[in-house]
Amino acid sequence: MAASGMVPTDKAPYALVRATGDLAEGAAKLAGEVGSTAVEAVLAGANRVARRKGAAGAMGAMRPKPAEWYAFDDKDQDTPDWYPQGLTGSDDSGNIGVPAFIVSWYFKPEAGERGIRVSFLSPTSLKYQHALLVVAAPDGSYAPIDIHAGGIACYGDLLYVADTKRGLRVFDLNNLLDLRTAQNDLGEAKRVGRHGGKLHAFGYRYVIPQTDFWKVAKAGPHFSFVSIDRSGGTPRLITGEYQDKKTDGWVGRWDLDLAGGEPVDAFVMGHAKIQGATSHGGTWYLSQSAGAAANGRLLVYQGGEPAIRPFPIGPEDLTVQGGKLWSVTEFRGKRAVFGVSL
Repeated sequence: MAASGMVPTDKAPYALVRATGDLAEGAAKLAGEVGSTAVEAVLAGANRVARRKGAAGAMGAMRPKPAEWYAFDDKDQDTPDWYPQGLTGSDDSGNIGVPAFIVSWYFKPEAGERGIRVSFLSPTSLKYQHALLVVAAPDGSYAPIDIHAGGIACYGDLLYVADTKRGLRVFDLNNLLDLRTAQNDLGEAKRVGRHGGKLHAFGYRYVIPQTDFWKVAKAGPHFSFVSIDRSGGTPRLITGEYQDKKTDGWVGRWDLDLAGGEPVDAFVMGHAKIQGATSHGGTWYLSQSAGAAANGRLLVYQGGEPAIRPFPIGPEDLTVQGGKLWSVTEFRGKRAVFGVSL
């Protein structure tokens, strides 16, 4: 893949080892008590509504603007606490029966940590719904997860979430749990876990417990973003590293079973501030940010030097859906899922 324009590098430093522990047991215990629902059902009854071509400030000086984008509602635009990061969708999954995007958010304040959440968004109805990601123990207890969740990718029913210093956390969408089925009080927005015989999730109706973990074999590499390449004969899981100032951030591709731990191939990207990366049809796409006030860039590698394309302010993770390349923007008042041509 040297023709991609990036520099091939040793794969060994990025090896992963499976560390399931009692995660599957804890998730099964919670799911057995609460009962699961489907993404399609969540979207049908979703409680928030996005705005088509809202939050136009996210586009900044980008010309031409994206053909389509969906902005989160005013409450999610205004919050200084939650920041969108990762993006995947129904095309990546192949198992979700309606068009959908899934967005990860991290909770920024150090005080009162509330972990990470995902949003299920319908580009058809514009309705969306949040769900809290948790880690559950075999005794039925559960807690929020304090990570950045800088990227996500869904393949089948498995949702992969980047854990910056540790590797990849895995969640099974078959365990999308509706706390209302357990007759719990969803109004307790400051509580999580079991209290007074009821289950709480900071007021969220839905929780998804972690079922698996792929950890770095040796400390050092960072897992900042995740995507899926379905364009070839063998689908690949892609992940890589954000570097704020250095240009030696890496990106690698794995078989989806992660067998053997090492990626199939790995590259040094040669650019700082890469927030997301994916490959599709032999072309690499890199999402590069430039802060909260300046437009980012899309770097497109088809061999040699990259083509530079305009991008919105604060672009993050990347995914391919419906023949377009999609990303999500993170900054307050400028939060939207948008699509551009490949």
